[in-house]
Parts: sequence; structure tokens; C-alpha cells
Amino acid sequence: MVARSLNVNSDPAESRPPARHRSLFNNIKFFVLCHSLLQLAQLLVSGYMKSSISTIERRYGLSSQKSGLLAAFNEVGNTVLIVFMSFFGSRVHRPRFIGCGALLACLASLLMAMPHFLSGKYEYTDRINCEIKHTHTHTHAHICSRQESPAQRVVYPLLLLGQLLLGIGAVPIQPFGISYIDDYASKKNSPLYLGILLAVTSIGPAFGFISGSLMLRFYVDFDKFSKDEIELDPKDLRWVGAWWLGFLVASCLLFLTALPYLFFPRSMPKEDGADDVESRPDCKQQQQEQTDQEASLLQFLKSFPRIALRTLRSPIYLLVVLAQVNLAALLAGLATFMAKFIERQFSQTVSFSTMMIGAVCIPLAVLGTVLGGVLMRRLNLSVSGASKLCTAAILICVFSSSPLLLIGCPTQKVAGIFPPSSDGLSCSAGCQCPQEAFNPVCGSDGVEFRSPCHNYTECSCVGGLGFALPGTCGSGCSRLLLPFMALLGVTSFIASFSQTPSYMMILRTVPAEDKSFAVGVQYMLFRVLAFMPGPVLYGSVIDTTCILWGKKCSKHTSCLYYNLDRFRQRFLGLQVVFVCGGLLCFLLTIVVLRRRARLQEPQPESKGGYELVNGEKTPESVSSKEKEVKGIKT
Repeated sequence: MVARSLNVNSDPAESRPPARHRSLFNNIKFFVLCHSLLQLAQLLVSGYMKSSISTIERRYGLSSQKSGLLAAFNEVGNTVLIVFMSFFGSRVHRPRFIGCGALLACLASLLMAMPHFLSGKYEYTDRINCEIKHTHTHTHAHICSRQESPAQRVVYPLLLLGQLLLGIGAVPIQPFGISYIDDYASKKNSPLYLGILLAVTSIGPAFGFISGSLMLRFYVDFDKFSKDEIELDPKDLRWVGAWWLGFLVASCLLFLTALPYLFFPRSMPKEDGADDVESRPDCKQQQQEQTDQEASLLQFLKSFPRIALRTLRSPIYLLVVLAQVNLAALLAGLATFMAKFIERQFSQTVSFSTMMIGAVCIPLAVLGTVLGGVLMRRLNLSVSGASKLCTAAILICVFSSSPLLLIGCPTQKVAGIFPPSSDGLSCSAGCQCPQEAFNPVCGSDGVEFRSPCHNYTECSCVGGLGFALPGTCGSGCSRLLLPFMALLGVTSFIASFSQTPSYMMILRTVPAEDKSFAVGVQYMLFRVLAFMPGPVLYGSVIDTTCILWGKKCSKHTSCLYYNLDRFRQRFLGLQVVFVCGGLLCFLLTIVVLRRRARLQEPQPESKGGYELVNGEKTPESVSSKEKEVKGIKT
């Protein structure tokens, strides 16, 4: 009885798992939860930046080209360091690297908000008419002295630095998180966890745009003025929302989500409970040290160009990546400037335009991506079938995106500006209005004036009933916004069908040992050829459609009026160009795959179990294995 009771008492103690196994930070499910929240916070910053870019442009008098460069600058640090991430892999303490990257992104988000606290109050043209124009000249020098202050000059470099650090901080988050989950999750649950992360990756920017829409409804200096002192409303062209507020909120979220990573271990037991040799920390460390001895960083850098060239020599891989680069450049430009396009083209507020992107376009794109993967799985598509699906989706996009060029508004009549008229200039010339004057008013005849100075008092420039009301006349065709957004949403939905099949084409057409490297090269090409130049290119194109630049202290600031027809034609025309580029690349993949299939067909003269593969005689068994590796079904 004593022995039996001892056995009973000792069994629970023997079967109790070690303390490190019971810790919450040794649970891969908790890691997935933390990583999902971290990716959501990190991508929220990225989406919020794009949603606020036109507001930052107006606040600090930037051109669209400069704001496009600002939007793309976070890819600079990301591109430089992403190569090293593919080398380090599991050689480092991945959770701590992720946590440090998140803390750096937290600091970057704080830096992005800092210009608001350094640059003073937002200055805009108030009620300027002929009677007070002399008073304006006295205050002009005071305003310009503040504009030339060191704090004002450091604003743009500080924003660039914040974007650079944000890109650097994001480098270890996704690749290290995915590899860590794949190492310690069970084979059964690993796809589920990765699917959760991909879903969060997709909806993160949408949360950023929605957050931007909410924050931009507050006045930029609501912390410096009382509510009664704020004279502007969101419909005013001079309105600037609280762009900085979202960066402070995102910084707090990044800090909170970064803390748990400082407590996760370098390695943890497999989720299925198998305490094999590889999961033990001492053996794991020995294996890492052995791997480090076998391959140094210098050797990796020397082999990088050779492996990259070998990967890029695959025609299918190269064509699919080029197709994705075209679509990525399109996405980068539209995400940065589409809200501005809707605001100007259809006379909408900044917050409403931003909401349209975050609540309509991005969710439809996520849905299309998911359904594209489901369709490929249901139909059990081969590489050839995937290329046809991608081609069909992009071909439909050409037809759905082209009509967008015709849905838009004409440029409103602005006295002396558009259409160019000597009458408008001579009528307002006698007022001697300041160049900085910008406080739009709408005349009773439907003609807009850039300020009351250009039509009030002794300036009888208003036709019709001879009166004017504060505010812009607008483009007058906001009713076209609904069909435009419907067509844009359909285009986003259909284009995203190609995302999953195109990724599968890449994974099935490169050797197994080069798959992870091929994905790394793919992301690097995305950044170098699409995410970095895309916003700058779109911004430069938008700047060519400006018909009146703002001026402050004899310097050009942001654009006040655009030629809306040119804006629409060039902005959306560039979209059609990128879609056609992607279509051409996918069409060429069909041609290459058909030619390869013909070369791999058994030749009549083949004897002794040999057939031609890539122009060489190969045993049938070897050729079939090669086909299987390449994922090509004959």
C-alpha cells in the first residue's frame, strides 16, 4: 500500500512539464496572437502615412513629387537590409530582433509626429480684401521670418528620417515572425497561423486609412486653439486635419505590442509536444554554431550575385515578377494619391476620400486575393492554368479600368486662372492682391475667385447677381463618385485574383533549395522597381497638371488648382499603362509554358526510354521528376 501510494504521489510530479514549458511565452499560440497585433500596428502606420500624405503636403507646402518621395522613403532602409535578413535566418534570437525592430518603428512614428510640435501654428490666408491688403503687407514679414526658422527648415528632413527608420524597423518583423511560427507550430496548425498573419497583413493598411479618415476630421491645431477659435471647416480648401495624431496613437500601439517579444525564448518546444533533438536548446545552439562556421556572412555576400542571376535566368520567374512589379507600382501610386484624386475630382473632404479607400477598395482587394486562392485550389490549377487565370484577370482589368478615364469632372471656372482669360486678369489687376492670397469664394455666376480681394469692394468682377459666397464652387459633378467607386472597386477585386496564382507560379518554377531566396529577391525587386519609384512617378505626373501653385514668402508651396481633365487622364492613364504591362508579362508566360510543354513531349525518334527535356535527351524517369519539381502538368 505504501509503495502504491508512493507511485501515485510521484506520478504527477514526474509527468508535470518543466517550468519553461508551462510559461505563457513558450506557447506558440500566444506568439501568433502577439505577432498578429504587432503586424496590425506596424501596417496601420504604413497605411496611415499614405492616408495623410495629401494633408502633410498642404500643411508644409510640398509638391506631389516631394510627398511621393516621402511616401516611398521607408522602402530605402527596408531594401538595403532585407538581403541580410535572408542570411541571418534563425542564427539570431528572432523574438528579440522583432521586438527591437518594433521599438525602432515606435520611435520612428514619434519622429513623424514631431514636426507638428516644432513648426508652430498653421498659417493660412484669412479674409483679404482691398481694404486690408496694406495690413497684410505688415504681417507678411513676420510670417516669413517664422517660415525661415530652423525648426521649420528641419520639418521635411525629420519626416524623411522617420520614414527611413520605420522601414528599417519593419525589416525583421514579418520574415522572422513567419519562420519562428513555422519552426515551432505543428504541421497541422502552421497553415492556419500563417493564414491569420496574411489576413492581418491585408487588413492592416485598411485600418490605417480608416484611422486617417477619423483623425483628419479634427483640426490640425486643435491642441493649440479652443473649439470656438477654429474658423475653418473640413469642406474648406485650406482645411488641414490633425495628421500627427494618428502617429502618436500608432506609436503607443507599437510600444505595447513590442514588449512581449523581449520575453519570448530563442527556441520553444514544438506545439505537438514532440521533444525531439532539434527542439532542445542545447542541441539547437550547437547546430546554429556549426551552421555559422560552415557559412559566413562574407561567403553569403559573395554567393548572392551568382544565386540571384541563376534565379533570374528562369524565364517564368522573371516574367511573373515583372508582372507583379507592374501591379505593385500601380498599387503604390494609387494608395498614395487616390484619396487626393477623389478629393479634387469630386469635391469631397479629405477624410471622406480616405474612408473610400480604406472601406471599399482595400477590403475588396483582400476578398479577391482570398477567392483567387480558393479558385486555384478548387480547380487544382497547374502552372499553365495559373498563368491563364492571371492573364484573364488582368485582361478584364484593362476593360474595367479604361472607362475610369471618362468618369470625371471638368475644371471649375477660376477667374484669371482657368480658362485663361485676359478679362479676368484685368478685372482683378486693379486690386493689387497679395500673391499669397488664397481664400476661395464662389460668385453668383458660377465663377470662382481665389480670394475676396479679387472681387470685393471696388472690384466689380462678379457677374450675374453680383454677389459671392465663401467657399469653393467645386467641380459640380459629385454624383459621378458612386459609379467611379463602383468601377474602381470591381477593378481592385478582379486584379487581386492574380495575386495568389502568381505567387504559386514562382514557388513551382524554381528549385526547392532556391524557393526562400527567390521570394527574397522578389520582394527586393518590388521595392527597387515599384514601391520606391512608384509614388515619386505618380507625384511627378500629378505636378504636371497644376495650373496654380501656392506661394508663401516668394517660394512655391503646394498646388492650389489642378486642371482636372489632365489630372484624371494622366493619373488614371498611368494606371492603364501598368495594367497593360502586367498583362503583357502574363501573356508571355503562356507562350513560354506552351513552348516548354512542346519540348517536353515524347519525340517519335526516342528509344530506350529517353525523351527530350529542354532540348536534351533525358531518361523518362528523370524527366518526369523534373516536371514534378517545376509543377508542370502535361
